[in-house]
Parts: sequence; structure tokens; C-alpha cells
Amino acid sequence: MDSRFLSNAYLVADQAGGTAVFVDSGAPIEPLLRRADEWRVTPTHVLRTHDHADHVAHEDELGLAVARTSLEAGDLWIEAIPTPGHSDDMVCFVVNDIAAFSGDTLFRDSDGGGNFEQIKHAVMNVYMAMPHGRRVLPGHTDETTIGREWEQNPFVRFWRGLDDEGTERIRVGGREATLIVWSPDYDGKGKAWVRFDDGTDAIVGGSRVERG
Repeated sequence: MDSRFLSNAYLVADQAGGTAVFVDSGAPIEPLLRRADEWRVTPTHVLRTHDHADHVAHEDELGLAVARTSLEAGDLWIEAIPTPGHSDDMVCFVVNDIAAFSGDTLFRDSDGGGNFEQIKHAVMNVYMAMPHGRRVLPGHTDETTIGREWEQNPFVRFWRGLDDEGTERIRVGGREATLIVWSPDYDGKGKAWVRFDDGTDAIVGGSRVERG
């Protein structure tokens, strides 16, 4: 994990001595290269969830084909599902129906910022429709599962109708708004679903919210 951006990079292999892929490259890759040697695996691709700098920083160093679509690599079956919202090019990769690499769309206890309706669609109609036992490996910090986020993610709980919307008055970038949902977010700074006084909704980083 990158110490500044808390971004992740992953190495996924089908078996020892087999085939592997990287997922994103924003974190230091030396530990993953050492693990590839230990496992005696041959990496074939780097799967890019999206092209933000904190996810592609070491891509050229890997020297591998960049994959953005579904593919097979050895005994790895990789499904690429477009999930625009945080970025126009965001992709979810599901590997062997076991693990979903969610980029910056779904985190433990939080969602990504970006186009509000697209994020909501990706989280509720793509991710929450997956098996609840499926691992979720996000673009930043700790892994989770679909089932955990179904039960505990503050945004998901609100969209499911389990929790009431907030009424706290706040300011975001000098604009008056209401704080609808608050999440601890992956970096501890918080993530907020806000409704501006013109009726538009947004998910913003907690550092942008002026409270009290």
C-alpha cells in the first residue's frame, strides 16, 4: 500500500508455478515482484481499474499488457464490469467468481466520490447484487466483503431504507447543504453524502465539510 495515498496494488495467481496478473500499480510493486518470484508465477497482464495517477504510478515499470476488458490468463477467469462514476473509465474486475477488485467505487464502510447517480447505480445494482460472501479488494486500504457492506456500509444502509437521513446543516466549498449520510471512509477523514440547497446531491470528502 502506498503510504501517501493509501492506494493498493495486488498480485493474483492461479497456483504456484502458474500464471498471475497484477491489479493496479499505484502502490510500491517491489513486494509483489518478490512474491511473484517466491510463487514462481508468470505475470501476463496488469488490470487497470482506472487511470488516476495513484493507481497507475508503476505501470510502465511492470512492462505488461494493460487489460481493461474480460480475459483469461492461465486458470484465472477475469470478468471486467464497467462501473463509471468516480471516473468515466472505472472497471470492476471479478476473478474466478471469488474476489471483486472495486477500484475507487466501493470501500470498507464507504463509497467513492464522483457522479452521484452513477456511483449509486454501481454500488447498489452491480456490487450489492453480487454474492454476499464475495471478497472485495478496494483501491485503498482494507478489504471487505459484499455481505459486510450490505449490512454496515452507511451509504448502502441508507439506500436500503434502514437508516434515516441526517438533518445537520453544513457548508461545502462555501455552499449551504444538509448532511444526509456520514461515513468514516478509508482514510479516517470521513466521507459525506450532502444535499445542497438547490436539491443536488454529492458524495464529498469529509475534509471539505464545514460542521458546527
